[in-house]
Amino acid sequence: MAERRQRARVRGGWAGAPAARPAAPKAPVANSLAPAGARPAWRQKDHTQKQFVFEKPSEVERRVPEAGVIEIHLIPGFVDSEQADWMFEQLLQDIPWGQRTHIRQEVSFEEPRLTSWYGELPYTYSRITMQPNPNWHPLLTMLKERIEELTGYTFNSLLCNLYRNEKDSVDWHSDDEPSLGKNPVIASLSFGATRTFEMRKKPSPEEDGDYTYVERLRIPLDHGTLLIMEGATQEDWQHRVPKEYHSRDERINLTFRIIYPEPDGVWK
Repeated sequence: MAERRQRARVRGGWAGAPAARPAAPKAPVANSLAPAGARPAWRQKDHTQKQFVFEKPSEVERRVPEAGVIEIHLIPGFVDSEQADWMFEQLLQDIPWGQRTHIRQEVSFEEPRLTSWYGELPYTYSRITMQPNPNWHPLLTMLKERIEELTGYTFNSLLCNLYRNEKDSVDWHSDDEPSLGKNPVIASLSFGATRTFEMRKKPSPEEDGDYTYVERLRIPLDHGTLLIMEGATQEDWQHRVPKEYHSRDERINLTFRIIYPEPDGVWK
């Protein structure tokens, strides 16, 4: 059987964005050398002025990736550090965070992070169903609209994740549930402490599920960074946010999605 042609591209921006625009400054990252009990710099500022200034790209090129191609777009400073500071604090306080329980081989365990779901349709992953929640927080609606302006996609759902410290994580998986359709687009926006986003290519059938020698990527996701995954990314790759050995403060990750109603959303 002929090997399927694959091309993985990690881009530092989005097609159609102005080439001469300077990169927004990155937020300081908390590290294990900070004094005990000290709050990171990006959580010590005055948050009285809360206005998100967003410059729409001069032209947005809407292009569907070729078959069998994965595309990963990385946009540091999508939200500048000062704006991202108060957004983080507001989302941390206002989102109704909850901890879900998994059952695997008749053993129950709590998810090592907190989550919340927004959208008019339910979402099921790992045999857990998130019930519909059409009551979008105004800040989340605004962020969704800004991402839609940039990408040309229209998102109708959002999975929010809160990593409370270095012990919180999400294991290897692909966002390939039937309700996401074929070649789903995931827009992932990060706030707070930097965590490493890892990706690994799924092994070929001849490798019989052995991930030992597969291609891997490690992408640090900073405060205010936007990551777009599209094309065959979910079909051919897995991703995770691993636990870390060094101390980490809270991180919020917003993953905007397009959910299709059943049974129309079932792709065979």
